[in-house]
Amino acid sequence: MPRRISGSWRVRLLALATWFAAGAVQAATTVSLEAPSALRPLLEKHLGFIGEQAGEGLDEGGRVALLRRARKEIASLLATEGYFTPSVEGRDAADDDFAIVVEPGRRTTITGVELHFRGAVEGVDGRLAALREAWALPVGEPFRQADWDAAKQQLLDGLSLRDYAAAAITDSEAVIDPESASARLRVEIDSGPAFRFGRLEVSGLADYDRGLLERYQPPEPGEPYSQERLLRYQTALQNTPYFASVVVDIDRHTATPEAAPVEVQVTEAKPRRVGFGVGASSNTGYRFETSYRDAHLLDRAYNLVSGLRIEQRRQLAYADVFLPPTTAGYLDSVGALVEHTHIAGLQTRRQSFGVVRTIPRGNIENRFAINYQREMLSPDGSVDTQRKALTANWSWTGRFVDNILDPRSGQVLNLQLGGASQALLSDRNFMRAYGRYQLFVPVQRRDVVILRAEGGITVAESRDGVPQDFLFRTGGAQTVRGYGYQSLGVKDGSATVGGRYLAVTSAEYVHWYAGNWGVAAFVDAGNANDERKLFKMNLGYGIGPRWKSPAGPIAVDLAYGQRDHRLRLQFAVAIAF
Repeated sequence: MPRRISGSWRVRLLALATWFAAGAVQAATTVSLEAPSALRPLLEKHLGFIGEQAGEGLDEGGRVALLRRARKEIASLLATEGYFTPSVEGRDAADDDFAIVVEPGRRTTITGVELHFRGAVEGVDGRLAALREAWALPVGEPFRQADWDAAKQQLLDGLSLRDYAAAAITDSEAVIDPESASARLRVEIDSGPAFRFGRLEVSGLADYDRGLLERYQPPEPGEPYSQERLLRYQTALQNTPYFASVVVDIDRHTATPEAAPVEVQVTEAKPRRVGFGVGASSNTGYRFETSYRDAHLLDRAYNLVSGLRIEQRRQLAYADVFLPPTTAGYLDSVGALVEHTHIAGLQTRRQSFGVVRTIPRGNIENRFAINYQREMLSPDGSVDTQRKALTANWSWTGRFVDNILDPRSGQVLNLQLGGASQALLSDRNFMRAYGRYQLFVPVQRRDVVILRAEGGITVAESRDGVPQDFLFRTGGAQTVRGYGYQSLGVKDGSATVGGRYLAVTSAEYVHWYAGNWGVAAFVDAGNANDERKLFKMNLGYGIGPRWKSPAGPIAVDLAYGQRDHRLRLQFAVAIAF
């Protein structure tokens, strides 16, 4: 039998239905923002209620509370941008939404600046004038809290990074007048005393002695303090194989600022390491490599770097010992190499031993070497030969680019000169000269044009008796693309051997997309020969993707060699672990 619902229950059900209906409408209320476009990103980033729906509805009381909160938060945010008299109102929008309407008012500008200096810098008029001239918030500029903080830090850095290591801001204020929308700035800064470097104070050494650190050109006692000088010394130590971490600083509270001790804290690295790696390239095929390093050879700071590399077309074993730098900054090393190659029909077996002195000076590196080598050549379809040479060599490299690993602007130049004499353990008198130039030209925001030229000549009566390292072959990735690796040279039987003349040119355009990927188009031309009259450039051109790896761009090129009428895929990829 149907049950009757009493009048009181009908009233309760009607109220409950009305409550649910109102909740559904209120739950759809969305809060929007109306503000100048220049300020919207700032407000939307920090105002959590913008764009959200009010989960419990926005009745009249809720809207008043939200508007009160919005006025407080928006006033604080706009004050950081120099707006101290904003108008923040609320209004009903379509579909029962609620809009926060912001009028920022006049922006505050700077009408006065006072910079007061104390300490040893007071008597250095030129330095004071430079600091005042470099002040980043002059009269007439808009006031922003971020700019105000940055300007004070810049002023402090102008003192503390050079000469005045203990400089500090003792007082600062920005007096804001909201009615006139003006700001008056005042900064008081105490430079403290002028600092000069004193003696080294080293901690953390166990296997190595203090003299090792002094080989990396530390600050000289009496030299004026410079933060850049400390960082340069710290970087030099960190780049050695001897230390896992290095911290270099001075005591800014020392009682002897005229001879502030240079505090060096080091953590020594494990001296012995074993490494493995695999890779592949279109030049020499698949590769496996193992290496062994010992930075404490014979209980001295001698750095042994040795390894075995096995590739499809080349196999070699090597060992080099690098000595710590001299007090003048010279880097000396001694090394030995055993190598076997079978490339472009030419099989070589080579043994060499040499000493090298490298002189780095900023972007420029000079290298002097003496090397003795013996090699046996076995060209396919020709006669085996042997040759030996004791050579003296010089190399000059200048790197003037914005980024060593991934240059986009600048130039790199390498020059080489070397030779041997029959009077000194050599089979033939010869002199070799070589040069390589690369120019990087930025285009638009990301793209780059890369121009390359290289050339070489070996002065000798004949190429016979001259080691292959002092002759020229070309072709392959990073040279003349579209041709086999070192396949451009002099024919001997069915093999390609080195000639006395080399010329290569290249032009490449690289377009980088957002991220680490790009695409390149290129044209290469070059050849190596033994007779200038028969010299003819071989053309290669193509396209390929680029990827910016941590070690620099990796290229995969699809190149067409016009002489051979052949399309080749050329690349080089290596992974160490």
